[in-house]
Amino acid sequence: MVKIKRALISVSDKTGILELGKALNKFGVEILSTGGTAKILRENNIPVKEVSEHTGFPEMLDGRVKTLHPKIHGGLLALRNNPEHMKTVKEHGIGLIDMVVVNLYPFEKTTQKPGVVIEEAIENIDIGGPSMLRSAAKNHQSVAVVCNPARYAQVIEELNKNKGSLPESLLRDLGVEVYQRTSLYDAAIYEYLSKHLSQGYPSISSGQAKSEDEKFPKEVSFSFEKIQELRYGENSHQKAAFYKEKGRNQGIINFKQLQGKELSYNNILDLNAAFELVKEFSDPAAVVVKHNNPCGVAEDKSLDKAYLEAWKCDRLSAFGGIVALNRRMDIKTARLVAKSGFLECIIAPGFDKEALELFKEKKNLRLLESYNLEPIAELDFKRVSGGLLLQDKDLLTLDEKALKVVTKKKPTKKEMESLIFAWKVAKHVKSNAIILVRGRKTVGVGAGQMSRVDSVFISTKKAGKLGIGSVMASDAFFPKEDAIQLAAKYKIKAIIQPGGSIADEAIIKMADKHKIAMVMTGIRHFRH
Repeated sequence: MVKIKRALISVSDKTGILELGKALNKFGVEILSTGGTAKILRENNIPVKEVSEHTGFPEMLDGRVKTLHPKIHGGLLALRNNPEHMKTVKEHGIGLIDMVVVNLYPFEKTTQKPGVVIEEAIENIDIGGPSMLRSAAKNHQSVAVVCNPARYAQVIEELNKNKGSLPESLLRDLGVEVYQRTSLYDAAIYEYLSKHLSQGYPSISSGQAKSEDEKFPKEVSFSFEKIQELRYGENSHQKAAFYKEKGRNQGIINFKQLQGKELSYNNILDLNAAFELVKEFSDPAAVVVKHNNPCGVAEDKSLDKAYLEAWKCDRLSAFGGIVALNRRMDIKTARLVAKSGFLECIIAPGFDKEALELFKEKKNLRLLESYNLEPIAELDFKRVSGGLLLQDKDLLTLDEKALKVVTKKKPTKKEMESLIFAWKVAKHVKSNAIILVRGRKTVGVGAGQMSRVDSVFISTKKAGKLGIGSVMASDAFFPKEDAIQLAAKYKIKAIIQPGGSIADEAIIKMADKHKIAMVMTGIRHFRH
């Protein structure tokens, strides 16, 4: 047990600090503090001694130097069982400090504010706080170091239980937590400054950017905080948890669950896939996703029609699926959804009151409210055994003016509209991807096959009679004419594809032979 006789409290986040201060005061602990923390403690009748009074040295440089003093760090680092250390601190009048309560300047929050300039960000880099935390953590066998307000209740409970002392087991846990916090804090600072100060990165003064071959740093670090434990991962024998990237408030992470049981690992993956696809469309649109692939997508003048057409594309696969909408769920759409059979989740920008009332009967149906439908420019990474693959997120949109008609037959205006719709869907389907579309609705989706002709076969089989006379999108080029021959059997009217195959000339000839219009984009959308 370590008896707490003197504590230093200096916090940016004041949450819960009064309760902790009162508990320490109850056991006669001398409290050292600074600035706003000292003020709020005094206002609540908790005796406080200013750090400047304790050190005999004033704060200076606009508060940049407060606690960087031997009387602070000596009091933290001195080994209590080392006679030489004890002799030294006595000679220099250094009082021992048994507890440090510090949370850091809000650097991460500051850098996420709209319009923040680098000067403000730099002023929110804490120096004294991490220094005290690390000094105390290094000497954790004698010093309690608390960097997380969520720990206050546990500390108070132990103080009450042990009459003002804390057990060594708690001190060890608190010390380890400090190194986690300071490492993540430093990583956030590195990430921000590397983008604004390193040579070649954009900055306020230079406006320069790295060349393409220098785009990615030699080392990368990411900072995530756990939101929740999940019941299991992709399979019941795998454990899993859900994390949020620190400083990020956009994307699927920003949803609000309004109803239903806890989300699973697979739910979250499918919600993300559906949410990313539905953001592609400006008119009312609906997406039904199963196992990370869309089984139905439609865009219409009204949301209810869009949903109905998306669901009808593949009713069998839609069972147990995820629905994403880009408009607020109205009662008309809600009634159609309610009749659609079992669904896992629905994510939409909002839900009308009548829709929420209707879904109350489906207690297991998860309803999620999304907020930001704008594309997010962020890095995409995938873990491989022993390493990491890092790339730009695929946010490239189609330049309709750059489309190249390569066949004798040109697509009609309506066919071109359908081709562009199909292309947006193909971007979000696992490769090899083939999409069949009529108007602005999918009628057949062939996904994740090892050969492109197999994807054509699956999409046409799923489409059935609706595939006859539809248009087709392929996420990558056709390596052989066989897929075009199969498309011709279903009287496909037009095809959109990237082009770039050594067989392009033969592919175009085959399309001409069957009077199929073909458009090349010059863009590939592989999705592994």
